[in-house]
Amino acid sequence: MRIAIQANSNASSQAARQKLIRGLKQDNFEVDVPHPEVVITIGGDGTLLSAFHRYADVLDQVRFIGVHTGHLGFYTDWRDYETDDLIAALKRDSGESTSYPLLDVLVDYEDGTTAHFLALNEATLKGTSGTMRTDVYVKENFFESFRGDGLCVATPTGSTAYSKSNGGAVIHPRLAALQMTEIASINNRVFRTLAAPMILAPDEWVSLRPEPFQDYVMSIDQFTAKPAMITAIRFKVAAEKIRFASYRHMHFWDRVEDAFIGEKKPDAL
Repeated sequence: MRIAIQANSNASSQAARQKLIRGLKQDNFEVDVPHPEVVITIGGDGTLLSAFHRYADVLDQVRFIGVHTGHLGFYTDWRDYETDDLIAALKRDSGESTSYPLLDVLVDYEDGTTAHFLALNEATLKGTSGTMRTDVYVKENFFESFRGDGLCVATPTGSTAYSKSNGGAVIHPRLAALQMTEIASINNRVFRTLAAPMILAPDEWVSLRPEPFQDYVMSIDQFTAKPAMITAIRFKVAAEKIRFASYRHMHFWDRVEDAFIGEKKPDAL
């Protein structure tokens, strides 16, 4: 098995990386190859997001494993002190995996060029120096004229991140849906938006057509850019999926409980 390891710069992550490399090489795994079958990330969800974008062009060829060195993340199943157990699981590997939906983002620019992105969590478009103004379409049908700070379109796993902070629902990743949430929308006698999260079916898509000559910034997961003049952005459920090696993949609602509630009641007698 060919394995690549990506770790953040924290001392604990680097120490876990070195220990893992030594153990993998002792068991004759190919480590840190350019074309891996398994990508192990060590750090947190941010480290895994970086690895996802690094290998986004070969998602059908790789599975991911997250090792966390801090608080439990939504994409990390192992702790840094469990490297021996992880190596034992890799030795027993039979190709099992758990898949999560992704967000497909297609951007049209004023100069006629296009750009394509995949997001694991979410994509946003925000105004930077004033109110963002954009028309919103569902499929090809006009839905609303949005006025506010911005809009966020999230995957089911991304529903626990920035989307939730905007009042969005938490969606189980078995539902291949998209969720659009508003960021500080303006609602008065002149401007009117839905003022509620929208959950779109897998065969639907949402498009934004911002008014020209605005100052705005676009983000794909944790990466932000002040783009060239955008004429339209289309969001839909991606054909690709991310796959995690599911040796002991934690149940989604257990992750939600651990992250946001953190109090498990004893089993009822």
